[in-house]
Amino acid sequence: MSLVEDIHAEPARAETVDAFHRGRFHLVQPKGRGHRAGVDAMLLAALVDAAGPVRVADLGAGAGAAGMAVAARIGQAQVVLYERSPDMAAYARKSLALAENAAISDRVSVIEADVTLKGRARVAAGLPDDTFDHVVMNPPFNDADDRRTPDRLKAEAHAMTEGLFEDWIRTAGAILKPGGQLSLIARPQSIADIIAACGRRFGGLELTALHPRPGEDAVRILATAIKGSRARLRLRPALVIHDGEAHAFSPLVDDLNNGRAALARNGR
Repeated sequence: MSLVEDIHAEPARAETVDAFHRGRFHLVQPKGRGHRAGVDAMLLAALVDAAGPVRVADLGAGAGAAGMAVAARIGQAQVVLYERSPDMAAYARKSLALAENAAISDRVSVIEADVTLKGRARVAAGLPDDTFDHVVMNPPFNDADDRRTPDRLKAEAHAMTEGLFEDWIRTAGAILKPGGQLSLIARPQSIADIIAACGRRFGGLELTALHPRPGEDAVRILATAIKGSRARLRLRPALVIHDGEAHAFSPLVDDLNNGRAALARNGR
């Protein structure tokens, strides 16, 4: 990922324009505040393994990194970015207005909506039933024991609330078509909550642990599941992000991070 600062931004509202997928798309992000997208979003996007026309929802999209990465890699993907924060939704719209994103801008839209809404309120907010082939999500991951940040935007993106996975996965189950795929990235400590929230909505849960280096504990998990499936849970081979002490990505992670490959499921 390369970085170019916007020299016209006011200091209090500084922002950057960051290149992803080796320049195939660019993202406007807040500088010095809020959540800044990186490898987590790119690995999440890599869980969408599809060819041809596909409809994708990115829940809690932030500035839109994961959804835009899907659109950049899959030329016929139609993506909707759902984001509750007006500030972050504005960054996503700024990104789509960039000339560098002309190849994806007509296939990506932004809707300001609370993804935890239920029933008619959810549908009225622009989250209709049985619409999408894929739903991706990177829910807030900090629990109540974590040190809280004074940064409002970052707090909104990171602060986990009770029942969060149940709320988000319930919405994913509603808006996905039968047989559609849920994909998410989370902390390993959330595995039990994810399994419980999938319940009878999703089956075929596949979990992949992400380890910084060989011999180190996992810091993230990638999870995919299929709406209506009755397949059993699978623990997939782990992904090691770095081969050694250096900061370079391992070959597979580098391909996933730069949109050259997808992480296909092992089953349905």
